[in-house]
Formats: sequence, structure tokens, C-alpha cells
Amino acid sequence: GSPRRLLLVSNSTLHGGGYLGHCQQHIQSFLGEKVKRVLFVPYALHDRDAYARTAREKFESLGYGLDSIHESCDPVEAVRKSEAIFIGGGNTFRLLKALYDNCLIQEIRKRVLEDGIPYMGSSAGTNVATISIHTTNDMPIVYPPSLQALGLVPFNINPHYLDPDVKSTHMGETREERIRQYHEEPNTPPVLGLREGAMLLVEGDKATLQGVTGARLFLRGKKPTEHEPGTDFSFLLIDS
Repeated sequence: GSPRRLLLVSNSTLHGGGYLGHCQQHIQSFLGEKVKRVLFVPYALHDRDAYARTAREKFESLGYGLDSIHESCDPVEAVRKSEAIFIGGGNTFRLLKALYDNCLIQEIRKRVLEDGIPYMGSSAGTNVATISIHTTNDMPIVYPPSLQALGLVPFNINPHYLDPDVKSTHMGETREERIRQYHEEPNTPPVLGLREGAMLLVEGDKATLQGVTGARLFLRGKKPTEHEPGTDFSFLLIDS
């Protein structure tokens, strides 16, 4: 079995609450008491200093120290020494390019998949935890060398999944249609549409849907299915 431990959150802020407010109890039970400091990766946003301040304030209020990787003169060494990693949201293309530019893809994979340190992602940070960023909602504002991501799980996620608004007159594609277009390509993996307020907890070879909202699962060539919090998604961890 894999020692991996992941908390993959759809969004950082839920309507009516503060930064990571809706998942702070999940974070505390996930990180536990062994972890003292978290390595934060703010690459998805342009103003990394401000982003790190926001994250530091939150994590310190939960009892954890926070080091931001952008303040380190050696990002690779920072990952090697980290007790836990949290990658925040923003633009997924910008984030993935920075991970490649700083030679962090293999380093993070090793720390999480071999050494078993906890990995938490929200939004773009959840996207890069999967096979690829093909199912992000973001604009390709920069050009990473590849769309292949960390591959901590063998499927893709669509964070902030939105159901079609039946009252809307907007004629553009729904999120479901876009994911279906992705699955028109050969050999495309499952896509888990995580609604705002949902998160996936992965512990070794077990994956469980948590949070207050459900998720929609898309498998190539099949009708999408609806899932409530508490759903066991462990079958998605079997590399198809």
C-alpha cells in the first residue's frame, strides 16, 4: 500500500466564510499533532508575499507554523526538509510552470508518495495533485513545459464544479459538456467534479469524499454519476 496522505479541497473560500474556514477542522484532523510546520507553495498567485501572509495567519490560528517556499533560496531543499506541503489556489498554469521551473515535480512526488508526508491542495493546488491539468477551469496565461502534473492520484479533478443553471440564458458550454469533450479524447482518465465545499481525503489506498456538498463523477463513455459526502472513491485509486 501507498503511504500517501492527501487532502484535496475544491476551494479555499466558501461563500459567507473566511479563508479555509469551511475546512479548518478537516485540516487539523488531517495534519494532526505531529506536524509542527507546513511548507506553503504560493506560486499560483502573482503577489506571493500577500498570499503567504494570508496562509500564515490561518495556519498559525490553527496551531501550525508556516514557511513559504518562495522565501527559500533553495526550493528543492525546502521540499526535502518539509513536514507537510500545502499548495494554494490561483492560476493552475502559472502554478504548474513554477513547479517545473523550480524542479519540484519529482521532489514533491517523492516526499508524498515515498516518504508519506501530508499534502494538502486547494483549487489549483488540487488540480496539480492529479495526473494532469487538462480539466482546470483556468486560462493558459503562461505555458508550462507539460500539462502533466504531480500524479499523486491516477485520475483528474475539476475543482469548483458548477451544475448548469436551469434559469440561465447563457448559451456557452456547461462544465459537464467541457468534461465530456475531454473524454472524447482516447485514454482519458476519470474526472471527479468537486463542488465548492467538497474535498477528497486520500489515505493510502482509501479515498473518501468529505465536506458539505457532493461531487459528480465522469467516466469516459459513461453517464456521469452523483455522489454524496461519505462516498468511498477508493476504486479511483486503482490505476486504470
